[in-house]
Amino acid sequence: MTGSSRETLSLETSQSAASVSFGKRNGCYVNRNAAVLFGLLFLSALIATGLLVYYYAPPARAAQSQTSDLASCPVPTEKPLTTSTSPAIVEEEEEQPKAKPYVRLPRSIKPLHYEVKLQPFINGNFSIMGYVEIEMEALMTTMNITVHMTDILTRNDTIKLAPLENREGPSLTIISHTYDNVRQFYIAHLSKPLQAGKKYVLSMEFDGYLNDKLYGFYRSTYTASDGRKVLLASTQFQPTDARRAFPCFDEPGLKATFDIYLGREANMSSLSNMPRHETLPIEGQPGWFWDHFNTSVPTSTYLVAFVISDFAHMNSTKNDHVLFRVWAREQAIKQADYALRAGPDVLTFFEKYFKLPFPLPKSDMIAIPDFSAGAMENWGLITYRETAMLYDPAVSSASNKQRVLQVVAHELAHQWFGNLVTPEWWTDLWLNEGFASFMEYVGSNSFEPSWKMMEQTVIEDVQNVFSLDCLESSHPISIPVNHPDEINEIFDRISYSKGSSIIRMMNYFLTPSTFTKGLSNYLTTLKYKNAEQDDLWRFLTEAGHGDGTLPKFLTVKKVMDTWTLQMGYPVIKVERSPSGTSASVTQERFLLVKNENSTDTHDYKWWVPLTYTSQDSPNFADTRAKVWMNDTESEIRINSLPARDKWVIFNLQETGYFRVNYDDNNWNLIVQQLEENHGVINIINRAQIIDDALDLARAGQLSYSTALSIIAYLAKETEYIPWVATLNNMGYLDGMFSTSGAYGSFKKYMLDLLIPLYNSVGFEDSVSDPHLTQLKRVRALMWACNLGYQDCVNKSLTMYRQWMTNPGDVSIISPNLKSVVYCTAISEGGDEEWNFAWEQYLNSNVASEKMKLLNAMGCSKDVWILSRYLKMAFTADTGIRKQDAALVFGSVARNKVGRYLAWNYLKDNWMRIIDYFGSLPELITILEVVSASFNTEQDKKELKMFKEEYKDQLKTAARAVDQAIEKTSNNIKWFTRNYDVITGWLESKSYSSRLRRD
Repeated sequence: MTGSSRETLSLETSQSAASVSFGKRNGCYVNRNAAVLFGLLFLSALIATGLLVYYYAPPARAAQSQTSDLASCPVPTEKPLTTSTSPAIVEEEEEQPKAKPYVRLPRSIKPLHYEVKLQPFINGNFSIMGYVEIEMEALMTTMNITVHMTDILTRNDTIKLAPLENREGPSLTIISHTYDNVRQFYIAHLSKPLQAGKKYVLSMEFDGYLNDKLYGFYRSTYTASDGRKVLLASTQFQPTDARRAFPCFDEPGLKATFDIYLGREANMSSLSNMPRHETLPIEGQPGWFWDHFNTSVPTSTYLVAFVISDFAHMNSTKNDHVLFRVWAREQAIKQADYALRAGPDVLTFFEKYFKLPFPLPKSDMIAIPDFSAGAMENWGLITYRETAMLYDPAVSSASNKQRVLQVVAHELAHQWFGNLVTPEWWTDLWLNEGFASFMEYVGSNSFEPSWKMMEQTVIEDVQNVFSLDCLESSHPISIPVNHPDEINEIFDRISYSKGSSIIRMMNYFLTPSTFTKGLSNYLTTLKYKNAEQDDLWRFLTEAGHGDGTLPKFLTVKKVMDTWTLQMGYPVIKVERSPSGTSASVTQERFLLVKNENSTDTHDYKWWVPLTYTSQDSPNFADTRAKVWMNDTESEIRINSLPARDKWVIFNLQETGYFRVNYDDNNWNLIVQQLEENHGVINIINRAQIIDDALDLARAGQLSYSTALSIIAYLAKETEYIPWVATLNNMGYLDGMFSTSGAYGSFKKYMLDLLIPLYNSVGFEDSVSDPHLTQLKRVRALMWACNLGYQDCVNKSLTMYRQWMTNPGDVSIISPNLKSVVYCTAISEGGDEEWNFAWEQYLNSNVASEKMKLLNAMGCSKDVWILSRYLKMAFTADTGIRKQDAALVFGSVARNKVGRYLAWNYLKDNWMRIIDYFGSLPELITILEVVSASFNTEQDKKELKMFKEEYKDQLKTAARAVDQAIEKTSNNIKWFTRNYDVITGWLESKSYSSRLRRD
């Protein structure tokens, strides 16, 4: 999709100045006399449907003045807003979903400063008493003030507007208040216009609700060591949910400073972006206190944060000008030790890298039990899911440890890229997430250099996102968005992983030193401001021209616009001359399947930095562009190559975001080199060659005979990266063949490929092994056990049964082997093994252990267990947190027994799932995972029926549905084209599933 439909839709309803506006996703109006009746009717309806759990507010609540008639009634969560999509492929005429309204604020006013006071009754009825003052400047004459607000009840008789220079003087008259529930606008209509250049202050009291939806200002729970259920309050405002906590100008380009006051009980503590300035008792409420925090630096609303909890904390003394702390549940605080060691070091590294000190006096990192994302970069108060911050070396695996480091580095990188300089609008979300995703590898590599994180980025980001960006239903990395659903929809692999990949490419073609110089100049010049991608291009161009690393005829904008403003990526075809000393180089968009019914007529061409080396003088370290292929050239010629009996390899260290195809002779030379001495070719390029070849074969641009001959050398491969590239690709073949008659042949072939690796790494784990060896062992064992290799299965069952007899002994199963052993044992066992895992899940105090167990319980082969498990995942109070429902669903959907069980559950319960998740990215995740191996016409038909039935209720999953349909179409065509080819190849290699005939 290259654009979005914008339609202005106003549902404003004027009421008198005495009316109360009830801001929710479906808002309404009641006058003051009707408020009590409305509340009673609403409460009765909720009770009747069994949706309301009501807790009485503490006595202090009743003592408050001007209490709204509805203040003690929790605000319900109603049907979410709908979403729209613009599919790139139309196979038949379809009725399109409704277009979204335009929801940007008027540009007549900008905020300058907020004073926000919030008192959430965490241990009461979950209501929030709020007060806000917004100092603002009129940029043009206007007759109204429009701010964002939803899930909030305003006390309209307290709303006041005054000139800033005389804020205690006479108020300006507000003649009416309206609420536009579609655009989530509160609008104050004025008797006289605000004057351009003048400053004003708008103040109001309001009531909110501490929801359980994991967005806005919400509540979380955990079970204490003594069995008590403990509540806390936390925030998740990105991208558009600060408006659920307080009325505000909720757009990233409208920065302001903030004074935050949080009301809390004496047994709790509170945190916000800045250090606490003072604590004052709340008048008339014994045991309650106001925590007042220092005034913030200019900040976007989505980066404001607060947490009220009874958590413990630990401090670091590594950084002399930044107070660095980690917070977690009391019984989990020791698990934050690794994050506390890594965080300050990575922060210091980024200060040196960006040549800018961290601008705040403190940085808190806190692990929240219920959290929708992996983490959130709130300035000075980074919130994390527990699995992304906590690590217990006795229980957690090497991959868990790496996950913690990567997420910590990602969020700390945001403190500069995203927080200090912020995108003007969500169109440039990728500037935030792409840079943080790239810098997480740079920052992680600085702390754990032996982990080779700069190599791992190729398999985790570049090759990972290739599989999505080769679809016609992909989207440009910089894409116009408007509605919150559209904004949430682009928090996807394109923004994160493609963003990271093209930034990595830019780092190499500019050179790292020039790239860093340009970034530093960009951040220094625009600190505390907003920017667009063209601003960054300008600074990088200046650095590149100044250092001589970018040709004078080129600008970064000219190059990078071809990568950010159009979707997809090219395949570079290198066709050497008969002598081999020259080559024709062409580019075209790489698609898995070229669809004849495509509506996309765009002529895709890129500025491509070409790097290459050859067999006569192999040098894989020179990653600066030797030749630029521009976006108007269909073909160029490269000379001075070696003779035809010597290979050439393009795209050194896979620094370019493209695939490479060669003529048959060059492919054969590469195969020969891999067989004779694979070490001559760089590790990353071995992974690149494998990934390119298998995907080119999948797209019909290379024979499977050639692609499979490339990986024949793997019996001698000892490095982690090439193996991951292989197994990721063979996972596709496994999914396609798993329900076919040839699956037995495929399993035999894969086991022959894997057994040398299995034997070399061994089943017995050692945490003293190099990090990548530990990761490699887990990959080998998981594949071997999944393919039914008896040695792996038997050892897993033995370990699990030993654990069942002695559940308190955590040393029986090594942390790295838990995922393999748990899944295998539950798959081979029955309800006894499953029930044991469930009990361990309930009793565990380590979040990573809980995740392993949740994943493993989806490995069962008993349909009734999987059916029960799916229902538990989307039902409150079953023991499975809302944040983990998608993980449970995915574990069942990836199970060959559970795939269609999960799909049927999704179809039958979509509206329930939407109500459970709202607009969270989990909707995208569950659709991607359940449809990954669809490859029949019936699968495709059911996806289309699903899209038609729910076309106006797909929310953030609209594009994911289109991509699932396209992927299924591609899989059908692949299966038709390649099944007999691969089956024949397997038989030619003596792998056959045919039964012997007498």
